[in-house]
Amino acid sequence: MVDSLRGTGVVVTGAGGGIGAALARRFAASGARVVVNDLDAGKAKAVADEIGARAVPGDASGIVAEALDALDGSIDVYCANAGLASGGTEDADEQIWADAWDVNVMAHVRAAKALLPGWLERGSGRFVSTVSAAGLLTMVGAAPYSVTKHGAYAFAEWLSLTYRHRGIKVHAICPQGVRTDMLTAAGSAGELVLAPTAIEPEDVADALFAGIEEDRFLILPHPEVAGYYAARAAAPDRWLSNMNHIQQKMEAAQQ
Repeated sequence: MVDSLRGTGVVVTGAGGGIGAALARRFAASGARVVVNDLDAGKAKAVADEIGARAVPGDASGIVAEALDALDGSIDVYCANAGLASGGTEDADEQIWADAWDVNVMAHVRAAKALLPGWLERGSGRFVSTVSAAGLLTMVGAAPYSVTKHGAYAFAEWLSLTYRHRGIKVHAICPQGVRTDMLTAAGSAGELVLAPTAIEPEDVADALFAGIEEDRFLILPHPEVAGYYAARAAAPDRWLSNMNHIQQKMEAAQQ
């Protein structure tokens, strides 16, 4: 797989740090031509300079055209990694919900809309969605994040089942806690649920590359998530009760 990536055009959104930066570094080390995107132009440039890539800062929803120019007209792999870890309940301001939906779901939809005509014409392309285990399960204390990550997973799944016979490869990365600024921002919920088993961003990149080698859709950097996902499907009331116990622990810790 490393040899097959050599010379390919790769875009990684939200790559100024965390998982995105780890993915960009790993693709660059494999010989790919990488575009580093981030809202923070300084962070995007720093990572790009480090790995010999091109920085294309800005909103991840609208960078495909500029990234195509930077990669001489060819994007082979698109990593929809930018995301918002929006906390709150049903009471969260509607703008928080709208921003989470726009970044966590619609940015993926817009990228696919821009890329798929060319990919389908040539019969190849790889779309990587950084989803989160919250997209398979849920996350206490974070309704906008949980709901929109379910949407991101559903869209990746739909892309795969719709276009896999036409040469389109899709991967959904669903880690639990990863030691990034997003984990720190998750507060008590992150400390209670995610921090004990948190991994490094580089571990997520390793998991993706293993999944690419094996041509797997679902990428689980925390393998235990597969068991949780199965338990959720097999006995939803038991699973919900267990998650409610975690909710109660979080509420007690906040008192």
